[in-house]
Amino acid sequence: MKSIYSIKGMQRISRRSKSEGMTIALVPTMGALHEGHLSLIRHAHKISHIAIVSIYVNPAQFGPGEDFSKYPRSLGRDKRLMKKLGVDYLFLPTDKIIYPNDYETFISLEKLSRVLEGKFRPLHFRGVATIVAKLFNIVQPDIAIFGQKDFQQSVIIKKMVKDLNMPVKIVVGPTVREKSGLAISSRNEYFNAEQKQRATVLYDGLMLARRIISEGERDARKIRQAIKRLINKVSGTRIDYVAITDNENLQPLKNLQGKFTISLAVWLDEVRLIDNISVDLKE
Repeated sequence: MKSIYSIKGMQRISRRSKSEGMTIALVPTMGALHEGHLSLIRHAHKISHIAIVSIYVNPAQFGPGEDFSKYPRSLGRDKRLMKKLGVDYLFLPTDKIIYPNDYETFISLEKLSRVLEGKFRPLHFRGVATIVAKLFNIVQPDIAIFGQKDFQQSVIIKKMVKDLNMPVKIVVGPTVREKSGLAISSRNEYFNAEQKQRATVLYDGLMLARRIISEGERDARKIRQAIKRLINKVSGTRIDYVAITDNENLQPLKNLQGKFTISLAVWLDEVRLIDNISVDLKE
């Protein structure tokens, strides 16, 4: 594995690889790698000739009062994990080269960025779309791989790629979970064992919804209420939202049919968690 620190160096490697007929898969990360990231990297090897991982904790997607300064960083450990998986290149840009002093260009999706997470983190997806677009221009991947846990993010990136005619195929890997059902996340590192046990209520709520739907319930409001009642029974929880939306426009649904996603964002003590499941009633 070779670490690349400059934009020109990364672009030079990508151009050379493509000229040799090789396909490139990019896995963008903010580091603090966990099994969810590793599963995406393994998939990158399966569907491309070259696997590139980027690590950059992007300040533009953190709002005031969010955990940018204390976001987990473990570069040494991350490098060891990636070497074991045979990552070809690790791209490690700095704030100075990503956002130089005269930087002023951002990408904003007018509708998709205002719902769900966007209601609570107004500038988050502007930061996400901007850094992903920059990484696409720098790394020039044929394929980019993201995780299902960040469902809205994947929808927004797909839309950006479509709208801006970017020649990148977006692949979404399944959410990786602990045995308890808790979605694996870098923020789980903030929890002790007791807190992690309480955090499983997010998955329990999603599984409750799946069961209610399997029993024939199609009223989205009743399903959301059932999830909220379950979560509110657990100490230290505070719900930002429980939503049931279509998979492309993220519009809330009233009567369920076809394919849709149940998403939620919940604070547990001082840590904010998100999770979701996709449902297909045609299956």
